[in-house]
Amino acid sequence: MAIVGVGKVVVGVEDQARAKAFWADTVGFTVTTDVPYDDQGNRWVEVTAPDGTILVLSAAPEDRRRFEGRDELPTSNVFFHADDIVKTCQELSERGVDFPAKPQRQPWGWWAMFTDSEGNRFALQQRD
Repeated sequence: MAIVGVGKVVVGVEDQARAKAFWADTVGFTVTTDVPYDDQGNRWVEVTAPDGTILVLSAAPEDRRRFEGRDELPTSNVFFHADDIVKTCQELSERGVDFPAKPQRQPWGWWAMFTDSEGNRFALQQRD
């Protein structure tokens, strides 16, 4: 048996409802799980990208850690991809998504950076 890919990625969020709305309503992912998992009101929330990648939107404080660094770099180690990065950035910008780094061609390919509703900065690359 071999590892064949990534199943789920945990994204730390402060407000699960706000994050769920961002990823589902603004970005276009599908809410696939939203259930309580204890008696203290905590919820297990998952959103799924069109390619099947699942984000777990976790409100646990230990999951809200971010990479510290320069403003021009992501705070998350998650890189998303799009088939047409310029069009995707334009469409998401029109829906209110902030792109602190607009699409640019780099020696290794196209990239941009966007911010989610919780202040996490993610890289976005174009898949060739």
